[in-house]
Amino acid sequence: MSVPPVFLDRDGTLIVEKHYLSDPGQVSLEKDVAPALSMLKGRGHALIVLSNQSGIGRGLLSEADALRVNARIAELLREQGVDILAWYMCPHAPEVSCDCRKPAAGMARAASRDWKLDLSGCYVIGDKRADLELADAIGGTGILVTTGHGADSAGWAKANARPVVDSLLAAAQFIAARDGCAPHAGDTPE
Repeated sequence: MSVPPVFLDRDGTLIVEKHYLSDPGQVSLEKDVAPALSMLKGRGHALIVLSNQSGIGRGLLSEADALRVNARIAELLREQGVDILAWYMCPHAPEVSCDCRKPAAGMARAASRDWKLDLSGCYVIGDKRADLELADAIGGTGILVTTGHGADSAGWAKANARPVVDSLLAAAQFIAARDGCAPHAGDTPE
């Protein structure tokens, strides 16, 4: 049985939410992101970031700005021993009809093709309803983190029987428990 991939939202999930972040110098990881990702990676999950970046389509930042922010996040994670397999982003404004803007499945399907990943049983972790709806669209499980904008979608998520957790680390622990794995000694920070 293959280990399902974990799709991660960027802003408000991996990093502290900043309105249309264009400056890599302002990147701050959310609490316990590296230990959470280490836990998931250690269990064999491919880690892939799927990010709506409507600020590009709205002219508020450039694609190069967004790529520099991604590179800074990757650098901060590598310093803590974590590598992300791949980064995908939708640069379109919400009013543009595209198949990549979450909750559409385009980015996840592209990752599946590019990396030969089976989407069945996958996880999508994010701070917005669109992340959970993406999980539905690809047959996965969506987990809402209440960091970033997560509190805004928590009522909807709970009313629709979606897991709601307070951090990426709690989401990783949820996945470990759901997969029937006892947490390892190193799974939680001391």
